[in-house]
Amino acid sequence: MDKKRRVKITGTGIYAPEQILTNADLEKIVDTTDEWIMTRSGIRERHIAREDQATSDLCLEAGRRALDDAELEPEDIDAVLVATDSPDTIFPATACYVQSGLGANHAPAFDLIAGCTGWIYGLIVAEGLILAGTARRVLVIGGEVLTKLTNWKDRGTCVLFGDAAGAAVLEESHDESGILSHFWKADGSLAGLLSLPAGGTRHPASLQTVAEHLHTIHMKGNEVYKHAVKRMGEASEEALRRAHLTKDKVDIFIPHQANIRIIDAVGERLDLERDKVYVNIDRYGNVSVACIPIALHELRKAKKLHPGTNVLMAAFGAGFTWGAAVYRW
Repeated sequence: MDKKRRVKITGTGIYAPEQILTNADLEKIVDTTDEWIMTRSGIRERHIAREDQATSDLCLEAGRRALDDAELEPEDIDAVLVATDSPDTIFPATACYVQSGLGANHAPAFDLIAGCTGWIYGLIVAEGLILAGTARRVLVIGGEVLTKLTNWKDRGTCVLFGDAAGAAVLEESHDESGILSHFWKADGSLAGLLSLPAGGTRHPASLQTVAEHLHTIHMKGNEVYKHAVKRMGEASEEALRRAHLTKDKVDIFIPHQANIRIIDAVGERLDLERDKVYVNIDRYGNVSVACIPIALHELRKAKKLHPGTNVLMAAFGAGFTWGAAVYRW
């Protein structure tokens, strides 16, 4: 038996707003068609937060559900980590609003901004905290309300994004299950290819930044596609190498749900059968950091994760950042 200490997921929870925006709905507000969106992205519909809902509201509900699933109370959590690219405010951290809402007032809380790779980064950080003895249980949440950062006149981006949150409770494993390996990296020289330019100290809010839509998502899609396929593939291969697993030992691959073409291209690069690649982008769109925890939760509830199942997860996002993790259920 492998005696290496590991960290495992003991509970998951997700939340997606009730309102759904379909491709047919988008046809009424922007120059696009259902066929155009499906062909280029694989998206049929996406969830949209209410006007009075912020990212912390979605994260709070997903976090509560994850705690219930793990049969834990808020006081059992030693840290609250929220990965997001659409925080409630620049400061304080969205995690602080979530911590307060949960009633986990004893626990440290902080945000992690790493593009769509944020939840993978959060998984790695939580593992380090637990193995170092700094925390016993960490709540890692990925949540976004990207539709409030979307330029609804830009058909290249407005059709892609949705709102949702996914959460997981992590603690030390006492068997062979848990995180087997991970790999993470970034290249800040490519930051300009995917960004939200204004609202920080580089371009503070002004009449001009608002008029120029600089508070919305800007993306050079073709360049992002090329880097995403390459880097997610490389990260996946390195994580598998570190786990001492070959590609044929992967039972389920959960890629970041950015675009069906990216998902298919990475799956092909890894020589994975199509039925091993999990896809839910058609129902959620790109919900950034929430993609992977939502997929894990759905797989669990569908009873597709059994003891010994090897799960490969990979993501790529603004920064650029990318990472992968291998997890044994």
